[in-house]
Formats: sequence, structure tokens, C-alpha cells
Amino acid sequence: MTAVAPIGEAAALADDPIVVVGMSVEAPGGIDTPAAYWSALTEGRDLIGPFPRDRGWDVDELLGLSARHGWGQVADAGGFLDKATEFDPLFFGISPREAVAMDPQQRVMLRTAWRAVENAGINPRSLAGQEVGVYVGGSAMEYGPRAAEVNEYSGYRAAGSALGAMAGRISHCMQLTGPCMTVDTACASSLTALDLAVKALRDDDAQLALVGGVCVMGSPAAFYEFSKNNALAAGGQCRPYSSEADGTLWGEGAGLIVLERRSRALAADRRIYGEILATGVNHNGGGAGIALPSAAAQQRLIERVVQRAGIAPEHVDLIEGHGTGTAVGDPLELEALSGVYGAARRNAPAAVGSVKSNLGHAQAASGMLGLIKVLLCGLHGQIAPTRHAQQPSDSVDWTDVGLRLPAAVEDWPDRDGVRHAAVSSFGIAGTNAHAIIAMPTETSDNNA
Repeated sequence: MTAVAPIGEAAALADDPIVVVGMSVEAPGGIDTPAAYWSALTEGRDLIGPFPRDRGWDVDELLGLSARHGWGQVADAGGFLDKATEFDPLFFGISPREAVAMDPQQRVMLRTAWRAVENAGINPRSLAGQEVGVYVGGSAMEYGPRAAEVNEYSGYRAAGSALGAMAGRISHCMQLTGPCMTVDTACASSLTALDLAVKALRDDDAQLALVGGVCVMGSPAAFYEFSKNNALAAGGQCRPYSSEADGTLWGEGAGLIVLERRSRALAADRRIYGEILATGVNHNGGGAGIALPSAAAQQRLIERVVQRAGIAPEHVDLIEGHGTGTAVGDPLELEALSGVYGAARRNAPAAVGSVKSNLGHAQAASGMLGLIKVLLCGLHGQIAPTRHAQQPSDSVDWTDVGLRLPAAVEDWPDRDGVRHAAVSSFGIAGTNAHAIIAMPTETSDNNA
């Protein structure tokens, strides 16, 4: 393993793109490697399971919410991490008592970051003192007792429950001195973190950037909220862009990628998974309720990111959409995607899908899980299927939108040695995020 390559004075910032050199993932179904994740995606595996019975949740009350007037049905289902309660604190220099007081999102993100750095061929301990940035998308998930009471974890709760510590734990443990922040734009968080990290690398504020997203539900609050809004999938499946979609289904997960400039990656002989051509973030800007998406705002953002990427929209063959499986969100998102990408591909529709069909809506981590899916598709030269794609939504005319839902694994031919893809996310507070990725075939290595 090698340390970070030194900054090269000759590297021209404008002509030295940001590339992905490492990745790691944790997903439901016991998945904790990119290879296992890819297998689950290509097999179209259902990673949804029953509510965990070891978190102190009142599952009987949850399943009985529909008996209350105006509340929707809650299925005994979600995409839950198998190893959310597992952690080796001493490995990371943390005492066992402090570890219990830590939000499990901090623990999961810490070990995911460690694995991603190793995946990049770097010894994490070799980064001590270096200007490495950490950008994590995450939201508060109500873990543990209230801080305003006396209990055995008093004194550890300030850092243990802090959003900033999701990123701060990584920088502290690895002794990194670059920018460090946790970003919360709800379900757009991890792609917003990506946008900030790319800007930091372009401004030369960091040599290397660790960018991720995490969601581990410390409480079932999201199920209560969406039951009251009648927006949960009563059938216990998230069906993005499907005529059978009946609401979203919450999930968990974590993903992290390692970014640096291409010149440094090549100098260190690192594997390059892909290049971040362009990113962008905007807001709906008012109008309908804050939780409602805006097709017009999403389309404006996508157009801007395509322009920044410097490619024709018809060159984007794969779109990893947000795809919540809701009657409002999916049609609006498809309208925006069709308005940019589909408009140029009426005769050769672009593939659109969402990993939420496998593992549910992992909230702040969803964009990063989708991005890693895209990188793996590029790595293997295949497009992974979206579950429940056999019956596409009847809210759009699929013969005219320039989009399609892949229901089985497909070969993905390159265009002059490059494959292009896009990833979208939008959050419940009105934030939209979008990214365009290029994956050169000569950098492919099927041993992720």
C-alpha cells in the first residue's frame, strides 16, 4: 500500500479531472464489499427484511398504526443493516463505553471509510497529518437516550450524537487535517457532499477526499411520519417507476468513495473507477409544500450539470434516479429526466433505474449507494436491472420519453472507450443534487 502522492506543481488544475480511486459499501443482506453489492444487484436480489427486534422498537405499535384514524399501513419490512450493532472500538482507539454512546451512523461510517481507503491501495494510517478532506452526508436518526438527563453515557453524548462527528470521527481517527464536514440536505445529502468535495479538490483545499453517506435508523421515526402521511409502501416493497408503486420503504446503508486528481492517481499507480465530470445542487425555490419535488427545478439543475460536463445529453446511457416509488415523486422526476436526457434519445432510450428497488430508501445514503452502483456498472461493462421494472408506471408514455427500465442484466457498450452515466437525488427539504460520471474502459478492473 502507498501513501498519498505529493502535490505536483505541473498539474494544471483545469485540465486535471477528479477521479474515483476507492470505494466501500455496507448494505442490507449482510453486504459489506463492492463485490457482494454487485452480485446482489445483478441477481436482482430482494434485500428487504422484517423490522429488527433488537433495537428496543415497539414493533407491535408500528404494525398497528393503521388502526388509528388517518394513518396508513406499516408493513413489517425495511432494508436494515445486519451489522449495525457490531463495532470494534479498540481498533479505532475508542473506549467501549464511548462507542455505545456513539450514534451507530458514526461507527458504520468510520469502518466504511477505512475500507474505502484500503480499497484505494492506501494504508489509512499513512494519511496522518495529511490534507485529506472528509465529506459525509447524514441526518439525525434519534439514537440513544436524551442528553438532558442523567445516565451512564452522560459526558459522551455531546460528540456521540453530533451530526458533525459522522465526518469528524474519520478525520480524528486517521489524523487527517483537511476540510471535514457532515452535510444534511435530507435525502440529497451524500450527493451534496460529493459536490462540496469536488469543489474543494478543484480549489486545491485537499490532496484527497473521502466522500460518503450513511443511514442507520436509531429509531423508527421515519415509519411513523410516513404512516401519518400515507406515503409508505403497504406491500413492503419499494417499486421505483412502476405502475405497482404504492409508496416508499425505508432502508439503511453506507457508501464511501475516495477522490483525488487524476495526475496524482496515475503517479501512485491507482486503479481509477471513473471521473466526476460535473456535479450540481439547487433548491425548488418555494411553490408547493416543502416536501414536494419540483420537476422544473430538477430539470434546470440537470441542464446546468450537463453543460458543466461538456458532453451531449444523448451520450448518457444510464441514469441512476432517485426513484422513491411514490405517486408524486416518480412522475415528476421522470418528467425532468425526459426533458433533458430523453429528449435526445427518442429512438434509443436511456436506461433509468434505482437501487431502492433492492434495499429501500436509505435516505441520506441513497445517492452514494446509487453512485457506487453506477461505478460498478461501468467497471463490469453491464447495466444492473431494477426490480419491479416489468410493469412501468402508467403516468408516462414510455414510447415517447426517451427512457426505459432495464428488467435484466444488459451489456453496456462503450462510446469511443468511455461510458457515461448520471445520478440524481432530491431531499424532503427541497434540495436537488445531480452528478455526471465518465468511466473509461481502459481503467476497468473487475477485482473491486
